[in-house]
Amino acid sequence: MDDLQLLREMRSDIGSAPPATLARGRNNLMSKIGSTSRPEATTRTHAPAKVSPIRIRRRVLMASAAAALLVGGIVAADVVLPGQSGATAEAAEVLNNAAAATIQTSDPVVGPGQYLKIETTAVYSAGSVAADGTQTSWLDKTGGQVYVPADRKREWVWNREERVPLESSSKAAKAAAAEIRKADQGRPKGQPSIVGILRAPGGAFYGNKPTAIIGTPLTEAGSLPRDPRALLNIIQERTKGAGPSPEMEALITIADALRTGVIPADLRAALYKAAALIPGVTVVDKQATLNGKTGTAIGIQSPDGGARQEIIIDPVTGLMIGERDVSLKATADFPAGTATSWTSVQTSVVNSAP
Repeated sequence: MDDLQLLREMRSDIGSAPPATLARGRNNLMSKIGSTSRPEATTRTHAPAKVSPIRIRRRVLMASAAAALLVGGIVAADVVLPGQSGATAEAAEVLNNAAAATIQTSDPVVGPGQYLKIETTAVYSAGSVAADGTQTSWLDKTGGQVYVPADRKREWVWNREERVPLESSSKAAKAAAAEIRKADQGRPKGQPSIVGILRAPGGAFYGNKPTAIIGTPLTEAGSLPRDPRALLNIIQERTKGAGPSPEMEALITIADALRTGVIPADLRAALYKAAALIPGVTVVDKQATLNGKTGTAIGIQSPDGGARQEIIIDPVTGLMIGERDVSLKATADFPAGTATSWTSVQTSVVNSAP
């Protein structure tokens, strides 16, 4: 689980308040913990006296710090035809195959006293504005682990790691980030920290219950339809008016659900099949590497062609490796082809929690 999803749940942006819930709304989340930002657009909030945070779009990025700014080499392997209904044939095949693999892959068995560990690594864009108006932008890397007990009504544990600039960041960026971290650490007494261990019965971190998809608590995941079209209709209705486009927002919502790590296999399969019904979804990279793992990336461009949202899938297991947001046009902050944010997800069963 990661900051991003908690954000989104509290929204959107690895996060469903916590692990399973990280869904829509960085804003709500950060407002509850004494800061502000948005799910897929992160901003450092408590800046020092002479440094003001600025909002910079963020989402999910790619493989490593070194590669973070070199993601431009992805070539679309699929095309969208005028009037096409649903994903391209190649993308639909990838997604439907992932759905089939998901059903065949058993969900982790968590025994009494054990925990499902959901580990995320993420990169988000961040920035600040100095007193003289000078803007500094950089990419932060962070991570976290959510421990979900066998009895999900019991206490969940979330270890939130600090956000630090990538090694490739400038000295000015690292200095600005250090000032922001210092301000975060000096938050008023009584305000919960955004770094460290957080505990909550049933995973209701910051008072937000985990969700299967936006509007449906994880405990009610069984009530969601497994028919792909019906499921997509629900997602589109609940996200109406949000995001760059209905299609892009639907794919983002599906990615948010998949990355929680706690969605049952039959619902994951239905989500993949629902994604195959979204117009504009294509295969963008057949050998996409994210945080050391390689899979197939399917994605959709924003209406203005400025960004692409991607989901990277392990074709063998059907598990989502992660997601990333790629800027397709150069901005004042990053060159075209930059993965401005990414999140990778990995699950395992462990015998204890912090």
